[in-house]
Amino acid sequence: MTELCQSLSELGVWTRLHYVYPYPHVDEVIPLMADGLILPYLDVPFQHASPRILKAMKRPAHAENNLARIKAWREICPDITVRSTFIAGFPGETEEDFQMLLDFLEEAQLDRVGCFAYSAVDGAKANELPNHVPEELKQERLARFMEVQERISAAKLQAKIGTMQTVLVDEINQLEDGSFEAIGRTKADAPEIDGVVYLDDAEGLTPGDFVEVQITNADGHDLWGGPPRD
Repeated sequence: MTELCQSLSELGVWTRLHYVYPYPHVDEVIPLMADGLILPYLDVPFQHASPRILKAMKRPAHAENNLARIKAWREICPDITVRSTFIAGFPGETEEDFQMLLDFLEEAQLDRVGCFAYSAVDGAKANELPNHVPEELKQERLARFMEVQERISAAKLQAKIGTMQTVLVDEINQLEDGSFEAIGRTKADAPEIDGVVYLDDAEGLTPGDFVEVQITNADGHDLWGGPPRD
């Protein structure tokens, strides 16, 4: 993986790692992110935090190791964006298991997170597991999960207000008053799944441009900004 990432860095494009399982070789690419060879962005599907549920999922059941590794990644590359996905209501999940997941979120402080309520898939081994979680409870846990993560995500984006960010412009729109607005992404935003940056005073910009932007506002998902202000 390290050699592949080094080769991709020579192309001069933004390279982002998605759906990478937290195996030991992943640690080797974090210094490449710190050196600017690939984007400081890592999408790792942790899926749960309860050792019992991770074992039932046939995944490595070491959530505490994942917390330690996230901390180590951030020490090497402080600007790293960590994205992950989780499943709420997996067969056999108890309230205690779910609370472990919420505790993991609070501790890990992940930047970008998705969560899905478990649903049966034809032919999946998990369909044969006992103690399926009622649909209403799955949806209730999903809502609780997202409430916690939305608070974390909003705080992280609020912390970017006043900072300078490199933004890749994706599209330009002319507004009713004749001015131009650009929509783009920072290094922390993967296309279609993460947030965007709305830029004012965008006249003269074209899709594909890289611009330095001062962030002026944020909500729980997106950022707003424009040219640096004196």
